Amino acid sequence: MDAALILVVEDERTISNFICRALVSAGYKALPAATGGEAITLFFSHRPDLVLLDLGLPDMDGLEVLQQVASDPQRETPVIILSARDRESEKVKALDLGADDYIVKPFGVPEVLARIRTTLRHAERVRSATHGEKKLSYRVKDLTVDTARHQVFVGEKEIHLTQNEFKILELLCLHAGKVLTYDFIMKEVWGPYTTGGNQILRVNMANIRRKLGENPSEPKYVLTELGIGYRLLEEG
Repeated sequence: MDAALILVVEDERTISNFICRALVSAGYKALPAATGGEAITLFFSHRPDLVLLDLGLPDMDGLEVLQQVASDPQRETPVIILSARDRESEKVKALDLGADDYIVKPFGVPEVLARIRTTLRHAERVRSATHGEKKLSYRVKDLTVDTARHQVFVGEKEIHLTQNEFKILELLCLHAGKVLTYDFIMKEVWGPYTTGGNQILRVNMANIRRKLGENPSEPKYVLTELGIGYRLLEEG
């Protein structure tokens, strides 16, 4: 398999060079871009497998680049935001616009590489599901979710979930490793016109955790991204 090509959109040359060297050392191919305009041109001419995107670019806001990348009709290219902006509202906006993950600067190389691996695996799962190869069973530690039979097990014990609770868990399984915003989950489970905030989601999630025997302060399966949404741990 060819090495994944990663477009690195970062205007600070020192940081860009550092990231590119780390990517090449990890077995990836790196393609640097210093402006939003250059990033968009390189994206459509080289079709990278993943984009690392800084939001503070000299010619435009990185969110404009994200919107163009996310609207590409030919393929769904995953995007990881690397930004000094750490407000929850910024993270939610980027994730709702199509970003797959959000890493706040300063960051460590091991964390970035781990998020890249997770995001590429998630993108492959989504592509397989889109092409009719939807996975039917997911396993996270001792949790097993059988989407074909609508069954959930913790170890050998079957866990009985309501229809909406199962929908939430199934959605998290499909996107394992990715942060799903409250708004995204609400629209997927209750429809695009749901109103009333995310209290109903929080109640359902609390019920799911209780039934799975999970302590929210020490989660085994579902991580809470405060003010943003939820992330299911990857399979393993």
